[in-house]
Amino acid sequence: MTAPVLPADSPDAIARAAALLREGGLVAMPTETVYGLAADASNAVAVARLYAAKGRPRFNPLIAHVAGIEMAKRLVEWPALADELARAFWPGPLTLVLPKLKAAPICDLANAGLDSVAIRAPGHAAAQALLEAFGGPLVAPSANPSGGVSPTTASHVREGLGDRLDLILDGGACTVGVESTVIALLDGRATLLRPGGLERSRIEAITGPLAIAGHSEAPTSPGMLASHYAPAAAMRLNATQAREGEVLLGFGAVQGDLNLSASGDLAEAAAKLFAALRQLDASGPKSIAVAPIPDEGLGEAINDRLQRAAAPRD
Repeated sequence: MTAPVLPADSPDAIARAAALLREGGLVAMPTETVYGLAADASNAVAVARLYAAKGRPRFNPLIAHVAGIEMAKRLVEWPALADELARAFWPGPLTLVLPKLKAAPICDLANAGLDSVAIRAPGHAAAQALLEAFGGPLVAPSANPSGGVSPTTASHVREGLGDRLDLILDGGACTVGVESTVIALLDGRATLLRPGGLERSRIEAITGPLAIAGHSEAPTSPGMLASHYAPAAAMRLNATQAREGEVLLGFGAVQGDLNLSASGDLAEAAAKLFAALRQLDASGPKSIAVAPIPDEGLGEAINDRLQRAAAPRD
């Protein structure tokens, strides 16, 4: 049976979602980045069900979503730099990886048995309302089959996982459209684990130059697998025109079957990226060619997703 879809701005829907989560259920919730598949972070059975629903490798840890700084402090060690970053960018598209407190209500399965936890406070009213109603951390990876294109609308969630969930909260289209930026604050230094919806330059204005982590087969954070975010069709990057059997995803002056932003606006391109890939993939092309995207600002996150989508697949 397909999960019911309820409006995310309804207090009754939020109360129902919180009750389902307390019972070990799975709820798709909107965030400003992408839709998340929420489960009680402390409930190993619920988290195992989440991994199974997504087909997600269990060595790939999950982000624990929190209402804010006070909830975060109950989960992780909280250095001064974490406080400065959270006060600057939370709620919003920034995830911090920090040492886990022994008493933290997060099951080992949720953080893949690591001594650290990835946490963020989402910048969406419905996600915040659900976290407040639930009263604790919720793990919430993207609400789609593992490795596929991330969902930015409730209909995307329904198409990919609708029969594996208990409820979908519909909060409209995601405004940021790519996952959060992930920064590790471990071993006394700040490391960029994944570029995302918060530009690196804004973070480095606080931290100074960030160390850069590579892709990993045994990730310390979500979003570090080399192959990820992939449509069914093959991908070809930095294309200026389509070849036979291809469709072209344009940007700026490079026109195509769809254009991420005719004006070259990277924020618009990020918000439209996953929906555009889904739309082009649905036409059954041999390959999706993608126009060059400037590797600056949000372009760094867009190119990261495109490179992982184009990576060799098992």
